[in-house]
Amino acid sequence: MSTVWDRARAVADAVLYEGYLLYPYRATSAKNQSRWQFGVLGPQDAEHSGIGEDDTLSADVLVRPAGTTTLSVVVRFLQLQHRAVEHRTDDGGFEPADELVAGDRSWLTWDEAVEREISFGPFALTELENTLRLPLVVPPGTEIEAVDGGRLVRTRRELRAELMLSAEPDDGLTRVSVAVRNIAAPAVDKDAAIATSLIGTHMLTEVRGGEFVSLLEPPPGATAAVARCRRHRCFPVLAGPPDARDLMLISPIILYDHPEIAEQSDGALYDSTEIDEILTLRIMTMTDEEKAQARATDPLAAQIIDRCDTMSPEALLNLHGVLRDPHARTDVAGLIPEIPEGVDWWDPMADNAVNPGVDAVLVDGVRVSCGSRVRLRPTRRADAQDLFYADRVARVTSVHETVDGETHIGVVIEDDPAADLHEWYGRYLYFAPDEVEPLDIQELSPERSSRWQ
Repeated sequence: MSTVWDRARAVADAVLYEGYLLYPYRATSAKNQSRWQFGVLGPQDAEHSGIGEDDTLSADVLVRPAGTTTLSVVVRFLQLQHRAVEHRTDDGGFEPADELVAGDRSWLTWDEAVEREISFGPFALTELENTLRLPLVVPPGTEIEAVDGGRLVRTRRELRAELMLSAEPDDGLTRVSVAVRNIAAPAVDKDAAIATSLIGTHMLTEVRGGEFVSLLEPPPGATAAVARCRRHRCFPVLAGPPDARDLMLISPIILYDHPEIAEQSDGALYDSTEIDEILTLRIMTMTDEEKAQARATDPLAAQIIDRCDTMSPEALLNLHGVLRDPHARTDVAGLIPEIPEGVDWWDPMADNAVNPGVDAVLVDGVRVSCGSRVRLRPTRRADAQDLFYADRVARVTSVHETVDGETHIGVVIEDDPAADLHEWYGRYLYFAPDEVEPLDIQELSPERSSRWQ
């Protein structure tokens, strides 16, 4: 179980620090003037007053009980910690300052953050038949660190929230509602609002004596129950390895089931943008003065700078990605022609071997090519935009294969008034073969085939 939790926690940590630092990490960077982008639960009325975020994050998840079933919830978030820099005065006192320099080190007045993780449960599902309201309180605090020439004063405001849990049967399953709400008193301004907010809020839920049901790719018989699930400002996905069904990550950012950290990513950059190579190269171009300014903001920023400064050429090359066999095939041979023997994928001759306008791919035994009509079924690979096109009918414009051996089907939405225009200048939407349902062999109907039930 520890291995499963470790994998889930690695992803959860990336969610926790999404937006925490934005390269190039200096305090003067315009990007760093707007932090805490995701999962912020503001105090009461903050959103209505225009000084903060909505106070609630909630989701329904489905559990397939098996005997005595229990549920545990771990709420994770960041608490803002203000670090004030103070100079020592001649009379032995202290006065506020923007920066404190001592030898080769410096500190800026800056907003840091402290990780918080609060566990609840386990609760039997029968206990949740009546809504549970569980208090979540983080006390205020002040810490003083003496440094040469002055001190650092770190202060934290009290946080007050509540976790709400309830459960009810749904078509042979149990629908569990999970919500976290900030119940802090209304704030007077933006600074006070963020100081009493829960930042990067997300939840890891664990079920014992049962299993979670995927909300992205529901099994047969669960489609209707999934459709009745609601969520607010979050995206619940199965966590852990692909065969795990006992962990669910309720994330403030869109993920797919069983998300993983790329093995090429050797350390966190605290922006979760999956562009490690670009960010690393950008840091390497910074001057010594710029690096010193970044180190002065936050210990995590200093770690990034130090790691990039000591990165080996092999580690940097590893960030460039992986080239897989471009000839590895998952479809039936002959539908997309093989690249001629001895021709590399980057050779222009390779392009002559394929023609996306006439090449085809088999989907459920049906040949799909330019002109075919399909119904779109975005799956776990879908992003937010793709999900908007679920169940829409589209016309295939092309079939492509990447150098990684993956097949993509280009389409335009059939009832889009601009479909002809999109096709004219090649602005297509792309889906994998298992994300489309051929329609050429059946009547157009809103009913799903057995494959999608």
